Amino acid sequence: MKLLVLGGSGFIGREVCRQAVAAGHQVAALARSGAPRGDAPWLEAVRWVVADALDPGAWAGHLEGCAAVVHCVGIIAERPDHDETFARINGDAAVVAAGAAARAGVGAFVFFSAAGRPPLVPRAYLEAKRRAEAAILAAGPRPVVFRPGIVYGPGRLPAYLPAALLRAGMRVPGVRGLARRWRPLPVAAVARAALRAAADPRVHGIVEVDDIARLGAGAGVAGVAE
Repeated sequence: MKLLVLGGSGFIGREVCRQAVAAGHQVAALARSGAPRGDAPWLEAVRWVVADALDPGAWAGHLEGCAAVVHCVGIIAERPDHDETFARINGDAAVVAAGAAARAGVGAFVFFSAAGRPPLVPRAYLEAKRRAEAAILAAGPRPVVFRPGIVYGPGRLPAYLPAALLRAGMRVPGVRGLARRWRPLPVAAVARAALRAAADPRVHGIVEVDDIARLGAGAGVAGVAE
């Protein structure tokens, strides 16, 4: 399977690329800063494309023959002086990419959204994500919208503490529902779920955190027959 991973140098994107290479897929990855640092063999197996996600003219050629796009581009803090706003990065970039994928006839578009708005993060963060979701669900390729909660793993140490607290909260009446909505998942499971969703035509639409966990564990999504 040929894949294009947008945001391939980020926390989730790197793991998607690593697993895709290990599974024998042909992988191209878009990253404004190029390949991540390191000497892991999988890094050289990826075709790294240095370009801005909002400039499809610079990367749309890599969509040819793609079975799926996995969109991992996103920010949790704005830098307006660098044109890094929620509206542009969390919203416009995904809308532009979904349109390019539709025009290229890509089979599936897997978009990493969010379960909700993280604490202390402006409302514009989630508004941009939801706007992107709506555009992707209306676009041509089979849409898969992931809504994970907390994703933790090597390279994101600050996520381990809230992940532990949420796991504990899932056993406490009164906060169980909120904790379950933000159910923490390891990045390896989340990436595995994305690759499975990209390959399985039965997976489509919005995929909430429990179904992301099921996909990551090798089980089916609720309502989708195995």
